[in-house]
Amino acid sequence: MMSDAIHATGAPRAVGHYPHARRVGRTLYLSGIGPRDPASNGIPGNVHDADGHLIAYDIDAQARAVFANVRTVLEASGARWEDLVDVTVYLTDMARDFAAYNAVWAEHFPDAATAPCRTTLGITALPTPIAIELKCVAHLED
Repeated sequence: MMSDAIHATGAPRAVGHYPHARRVGRTLYLSGIGPRDPASNGIPGNVHDADGHLIAYDIDAQARAVFANVRTVLEASGARWEDLVDVTVYLTDMARDFAAYNAVWAEHFPDAATAPCRTTLGITALPTPIAIELKCVAHLED
């Protein structure tokens, strides 16, 4: 089956050699998307010391940025927010960040009956100094 790679010009650059998304038939698979700012490549809410070491982060700011980046990739792919059917969430500090992340999720998906399925995993690290990443699947209408 033929698939189409999507590179969303308004989204942050991928941190590796892969597309932002790939459409196969009516299914859209998004690569892992983090909170980096598309214009500056900076990470919202990160605080560094004088030596450049990460000393604090704001999960609320990062969660909001992740959702904005997901929306950008969806729209560049011809999809809508409502087309999301499955989201895998990766948090680097589940105990600290789940409640704040979950509150941002509820703002973006206020009706659990129409929200996508979700799995949230606590992991030890992500490829860049981010605290959250989303892996999404959407189903496109004809």
